[in-house]
Amino acid sequence: MTPETLARLAAAREARRPVALLTRLPDGAQHLYPEDPVPPAVAEAAASALHDDRTGPAEVAGETWFIHPHNPPPRLIVVGAVHVAQALVPMAVAAGFAVTVVDPRRAFATEERFAEGATLVTEWPDDALAALKPDDRTAIATLTHDPKLDDPALDAALKSPAFYIGALGSRRTHAKRVDRLTELGHGPDAIARIQAPIGLDIGAVTAPEIALSIVAQLVQARRGGPKSARAEKKAA
Repeated sequence: MTPETLARLAAAREARRPVALLTRLPDGAQHLYPEDPVPPAVAEAAASALHDDRTGPAEVAGETWFIHPHNPPPRLIVVGAVHVAQALVPMAVAAGFAVTVVDPRRAFATEERFAEGATLVTEWPDDALAALKPDDRTAIATLTHDPKLDDPALDAALKSPAFYIGALGSRRTHAKRVDRLTELGHGPDAIARIQAPIGLDIGAVTAPEIALSIVAQLVQARRGGPKSARAEKKAA
């Protein structure tokens, strides 16, 4: 790899811009997709590899290419430095997520409570999300039960391409939340993106169990797994 290509890869990583390093075998010619022009069939194979996070060789138009996707790590933005968040952060980090915890209540968002693994942001959720710019590799979970914090976060999340949006709370709590989000201009299709009650339905009760159910649902959403029983009931 040339120093120029290495620098371009580093710049893409810094900007959270997904790229694929394409190496043509056996002559070793290299290109970055989608930054460099490549034949359409090669571009299609590179796009598929990026989508699936799949590294390996590909036979394209009679040539062999080695495709190495460089995707930014998936992010989890947690709104609310609560007990569930304390259990959730290490599990999400172990699952490969870069985690940011957002809570303007500085007594909650402390390094003592989140010793390692998470970036702490003490801005209001709408300001924090505007700065964080959620993309399609970002998941957002609101955990505070406080409409003053959760609603602005959900409003911003629904305007983003985040691949997962979840909100803690009972069905009754969520019904009231739906009314408020509707008043903010969000339609039924948008609001249906919210997983609420959050997490896979595993009968979770304790904070660690709820955190486990959230991580399981995050992985399911990221990997395109089957819908949970709860999601199927909501869709019915």
